[in-house]
Amino acid sequence: MSYDLAVWEGARPDDDAAATATFEDLYRKHMEGQKTPPTLLIRQYVEALVARWPDLSLDDDEEDEDASPWSDSPLINNASGPLFYFGMVFSKYQEGTSFAADLARTLGLVCFDPQDQRLTS
Repeated sequence: MSYDLAVWEGARPDDDAAATATFEDLYRKHMEGQKTPPTLLIRQYVEALVARWPDLSLDDDEEDEDASPWSDSPLINNASGPLFYFGMVFSKYQEGTSFAADLARTLGLVCFDPQDQRLTS
């Protein structure tokens, strides 16, 4: 089971309903069909995430995999244009979400929880 987050470039929506609409639009444009290279800011965001918890490796043993919250790898493959939509293993999602949301806020990005259809604080 995984827990997903979406992070994107742009103005912070006024409320959760607007964020849901923005996310759905961005997802249709950037994740369905042909992906585009991530923007510089999204790339910087992903690089900071993997600096904290490296991408999973096929060579990692089970103990190392348990140390990372990422549900797949390489993490950058979940980015397209101004949108980054990624999953975390459920057992590590709270720690991963807290770090990811704080980092997004620091970089001026929007962080959205698609499960609950709400902006992160």
